[in-house]
Amino acid sequence: MANLGTKLFTLAFGQKVGEDSFGNQYYKTKRAINYIGRYNKERRWVIFNGTAEPSKIPAEWHGWMHYSVDEIPENNKTNYKWQKEYTPNLTGTDLRYLPEGHVEKQGIRSKSTGDYQSWKPKN
Repeated sequence: MANLGTKLFTLAFGQKVGEDSFGNQYYKTKRAINYIGRYNKERRWVIFNGTAEPSKIPAEWHGWMHYSVDEIPENNKTNYKWQKEYTPNLTGTDLRYLPEGHVEKQGIRSKSTGDYQSWKPKN
């Protein structure tokens, strides 16, 4: 959910350009703004649907947001069979990845395979 400042800025200066499959809405300024030390560029931003999670921005919209492409992405873009579905960033949650041997996962590592010799310093 956008904060009050973002909502007011969007109402005053924003022009909606599209929406992605997650319901995130993408905006740009109605006219280019002259920033100090920058060329006249339109400003681009996203209002997230639900929690502000930047990993929910699809690749085609990410390119548009970062001025890599100027064409506004199409919502009906076909996915290739090698493309994976979105999985949320689980860092900081109970569902995060913990490797074997992690302290919070009983801290028990599997034995080494025998090709490992520990280093012993010479006295």
